[in-house]
Amino acid sequence: MSQIHFQQGPIRPPSEADSLLIRTTQGCPWNKCKFCTLFEGMAFSIRPVEDIKRDIWAAKAFYKNRTFDSCFLQDGDSFAMETQDLLDVLNTLKEAFPELKQISSYGRAQTMTKKSPAEMKAIYDAGLNMLYCGMESGSIEVLKLMKKGITPKSILKSAEYAKQAGMKMMTFIILGLGGKELSEQHIAGTAKLLNQINPDEIRILSLAVKSGTELDEIVQNGQFTPLTEREMLEEQYQLISKLDGMTGNYGNYHGINVLTELNGQLPKDKETFLRTIDHFLQMSESDQNNFILGRRTHYYATLSDMRNQLMYDSVQRELDRIQQQKLGDIDDIFYQLRQRMI
Repeated sequence: MSQIHFQQGPIRPPSEADSLLIRTTQGCPWNKCKFCTLFEGMAFSIRPVEDIKRDIWAAKAFYKNRTFDSCFLQDGDSFAMETQDLLDVLNTLKEAFPELKQISSYGRAQTMTKKSPAEMKAIYDAGLNMLYCGMESGSIEVLKLMKKGITPKSILKSAEYAKQAGMKMMTFIILGLGGKELSEQHIAGTAKLLNQINPDEIRILSLAVKSGTELDEIVQNGQFTPLTEREMLEEQYQLISKLDGMTGNYGNYHGINVLTELNGQLPKDKETFLRTIDHFLQMSESDQNNFILGRRTHYYATLSDMRNQLMYDSVQRELDRIQQQKLGDIDDIFYQLRQRMI
């Protein structure tokens, strides 16, 4: 019996773990962000429509009687496709998997704003109803520093296009992306842009600098000072404080975040989020270090786990060993542990 083959790309959003994955593009059309290595060495290309459609039917044969509620179009930007080609792919998807309720894709602002509102509505009507936006920051200074290739104005315009078409929108924000030097601008600009967009969901990530990136180079030469775990939580406190009139979900689901319990809906859970961060910041430095180490070494999932005396004592012994053996500054050690999570 011949094997069934269809392409799979290297990434998907964490929330698409159970989704059907169909690859429409290879790589990222920009691929210049200073913090990213996801598509290192991969030239961007749009796959031929016939190849994509062949993959859809191959996936149908491979999964046989399995049904999918959702499908994610890989890799970095399906909106780079010609509109008619994308519509052809979406129509084939719905023919092969009529049970699909959600079809989603990453979308770069600079690509999406080249589509007309009528094209965006046609894409939505064909089934692409969820957009992932790697906004990362709303600060023009931070976006320029990170070579994002987009501006707050273009992000806002693309978001308006998507929302007018009826698409849901999930926006990713990276704490610490401005470093100590641009922290204030990062939070002020990001909060302002989020308040203008009011996305359906905000997903928070904490910056971990990947070795070999351009960002790592400017860290090494002293032009960028990474935030400590505490400083990133202080940033998050300021960000949440400045969010006004938001009605979407807010999540810290990724394990790279310290307080993964900060998940819920705005504005209902805003004060709970702030109290939780404040609770951490009011703890003694020793307990803060205990919790951070416990999170980074997978003892703790949430702050409440510190009440388990056995776990607390185990983490404390390791913390004492690090400090007694003078293995380095504790914030540097936390930084290294965070780097291992990417």
